[in-house]
Amino acid sequence: MTDQTTTVSPPEVIVVESRKVSCDGGGGALGHPMVWYEMGDEDFVVCGYCDRRFILKGGVEDPDRP
Repeated sequence: MTDQTTTVSPPEVIVVESRKVSCDGGGGALGHPMVWYEMGDEDFVVCGYCDRRFILKGGVEDPDRP
């Protein structure tokens, strides 16, 4: 029996100043199709392709919020 541990990196977090964001995976040809998201009533949105988390600057989820 082997003991394997899989480490999964947390999704990338990007702080933005607009409630409307676009994502293409950031990998050029290795990314994904360009998609647009609206945050609506939330202060964040998660890309359905690559799990990037877009957080509104100054919002509740903002890690630099005082």
